[in-house]
Amino acid sequence: MDDFMAWMGRNFDPSVTWKELEFVRANWRGPIILKGVLDPEDALTAADMELDGVVVSNHGGRQLDGVNSTIAALPKVAKAAGDRITVLADGGVRSGLDVVRMLASGARSVLVGRAWVYGLAAEGQKGVEDVLDLIKKEMKVAMALTGCRVISDINRSTVEPTGLVPRFL
Repeated sequence: MDDFMAWMGRNFDPSVTWKELEFVRANWRGPIILKGVLDPEDALTAADMELDGVVVSNHGGRQLDGVNSTIAALPKVAKAAGDRITVLADGGVRSGLDVVRMLASGARSVLVGRAWVYGLAAEGQKGVEDVLDLIKKEMKVAMALTGCRVISDINRSTVEPTGLVPRFL
């Protein structure tokens, strides 16, 4: 427990605010993408600060038990962000269908974490390549079944009637 608490203390600073991010933006003209956005207002603040993007993410639910899932938060964040800021998503992506769901819910791109790590652990580079190939094939199937010929065809109305995106969103 002591080791865990020490790790928490080194990795989480509760005093960090938007002011620190303003400082970074003022002193760094390179791209800045803010991860961990679940609130539409935070996406608007990031856009006002001229950040390049936000990642809708609950960090795999590891940081705060009971927080909204990425797929639950994504549509509202994407709608608020509009074209003002790039919206990416991660968390809960285990298949090509999950990637299609995220794209349909408003993500411009989808980040895949855990799935490729499993491939790496199982078979190294070949495992990663196999996992990414599988995700690609699953995406193609999901797209074909929803009438999407290219990724730009994927949108909310494409998957919502099929039940691929939860209706409570």
